[in-house]
Amino acid sequence: MFAILGAAGKIGYQTSKALRERGMPVRAILRDAAKADRLSTIGCDVAFADIQDAATLAKAIAGAKTVQVILPPQPQAEDMGADLRRSIESVATALEETRPTVVLAISDYGAHLGRGFGIPSLFFELEERLRRLAGRKIFVRSAEHMENWGRVAPVAAATGVLPSLIAPVNRLFPTVSAQEVGLVAADLLLRPDIGAAEQIVHVEGPRRYSAADVAAAIGNVLGRPVIAEATPRAQWEESLGRIMKPGTVGLMTELYDVHNRGLIDVEPNVGEIRYGTTEPIDALRSLVSTR
Repeated sequence: MFAILGAAGKIGYQTSKALRERGMPVRAILRDAAKADRLSTIGCDVAFADIQDAATLAKAIAGAKTVQVILPPQPQAEDMGADLRRSIESVATALEETRPTVVLAISDYGAHLGRGFGIPSLFFELEERLRRLAGRKIFVRSAEHMENWGRVAPVAAATGVLPSLIAPVNRLFPTVSAQEVGLVAADLLLRPDIGAAEQIVHVEGPRRYSAADVAAAIGNVLGRPVIAEATPRAQWEESLGRIMKPGTVGLMTELYDVHNRGLIDVEPNVGEIRYGTTEPIDALRSLVSTR
């Protein structure tokens, strides 16, 4: 049995769907019952648990030999770092009780950097905590998701300018469609490296892109020009503060400071890199309103 935490999300659903297409038994673990139908329809067994309720989560995982862990940061949390750390400890406690043979965790580019680097440091903590568990580990380090640009796509559609915290706007950086991360995870679960106690796999798109490339992709969808414009560093906190809590703003500014130093990348000479095929225009097409 494959247990997939966060199975209703972009990554979790793609992993679940790919496993079911191969005839594998999947238990989709969700918090929201309203999202169950889509997973039931593809033949998943559905269980419900809050990721921060270790006892309930252990019951949902029980009997699964393989578990996929997804802990997406919650930008609207009062303190995103503290919230994610609670989730990490809860999941680890549940896994210590259930002792699956294989744990695959969706991690982040830059997780190898250690502490003090914003959001990637939280995934460093996730990896370190899971390394204390028995059994095999697969860490799938995902590049930043192309779909994240959908948050500012309405601004680009309204003004013709795509605001970017990545600067300069022509600097290339790794990014990937979230759905392809789910597909890579499914492939790893179906064909694990049996001889390895730990695997690290980096996942990014078919090539590196810039904010200017993303703006051009959005412009192609809209049918009119869009340019990328770097948001001045002095305006980051004010801009992010309109949509996020103060604790989250700090992590995000720390992240993009590190990003703009070119440090959010693969860990040198460790693991492997897998490349998707989805271009930004395809990842963003459904997220960009052409009205």
